[in-house]
Amino acid sequence: MSDLMELTGISMEMAQQFAINLAIALAIFIIGRWVAKIVTGIARRIMQRANLEDTLEKFLCNLLYAVLMAVVVIATIGQLGIETTSLLAVLGAAGLAIGLALQGSLSNFAAGVLIVAFRPYKVGDVIEASGITGKVEEVQIFTTVLKSPDNKKIIIPNSQVMNAEIINYTANGTRRVDLVAGCGYDDDLDKVRAALEAVVAAEDRILPEPATTIAISELADSSVNFVVRPWVKNEDYWDVYFGLTEAIKKRFDQDGLSIPFPQRDVHVYQHSTETGG
Repeated sequence: MSDLMELTGISMEMAQQFAINLAIALAIFIIGRWVAKIVTGIARRIMQRANLEDTLEKFLCNLLYAVLMAVVVIATIGQLGIETTSLLAVLGAAGLAIGLALQGSLSNFAAGVLIVAFRPYKVGDVIEASGITGKVEEVQIFTTVLKSPDNKKIIIPNSQVMNAEIINYTANGTRRVDLVAGCGYDDDLDKVRAALEAVVAAEDRILPEPATTIAISELADSSVNFVVRPWVKNEDYWDVYFGLTEAIKKRFDQDGLSIPFPQRDVHVYQHSTETGG
C-alpha cells in the first residue's frame, strides 16, 4: 500500500512538473513570437530609415522572422524536456531526405534570393511572368505576390518566375502607346495626318521627347492604316490609350473622315428554267 501511495505521489509530482514545464513552454512560445514580431518591426523601421528598397526590405524581414521563430520553437521544445541536441542531430541526419522532399521549396527560396540580388523587378512594378500580368506587391521567401488589374491576388512560386520570361512594363519610367487608326482609300491622307497630329497635340500627358510617330504602316484590304505612337509616363499609359482612341474617332467624325470596316459584296444570280410541254 505504501508503495502504491509513493508511486502515486511520484506520478502527481511528475504531472505537476510537466504542467509547469508546459505552461513555461507556452509562455516561451507566445512571448518569443511577440518578441520576434517586435524585432522584425524594429528591423523594418531601420531599413526604411536607410531607404532600403521595398523588395529587399520585405524579403529580409520575412527571412528574419522565420529565423527568430525557428529559435523560439527550439527553445519551446527544450523547455518540454526534449533534448534539443539530439533533435538537431536527427534533423541533421535527415537533412538530405528533407532536402530531396523539399526540392521545390528550396528552389523557390534560391530563386527568391536571386530575385532580390539581381532585381529583375521590385515592389510596385507591373510585370508579366509565366503568362500572368500584375503589380508586384511583395517578394516573399518562396513566392512573389502580384495584384492583377481586376484586383485579384496572385501568388507565383519564385522558381517559376525565374525560369520564365519576365516582362517589366514599368522599369524604365515611360512607355510607348501603340495605336492604329484606319482611314478610307478615298480620304485625303494629308488631312488624316493633320487630324491625328491635332489629336496628339491636344493631349497634355503625352511627352515631348521622344517625339510621337505618326506614319502609314499598312495598305490593308479595306483601309489605309496609320500608326500613332506617343510616349507617356507609366502611370498615364491607359488613360492616354483610351483617351486618344476616343479623341481620334470624334476628330474623324468632325473632319468627315471615314473609318472603314470590313465589307462583303453578295451577288445573287437568278437562273430561269424552261419547261417543255
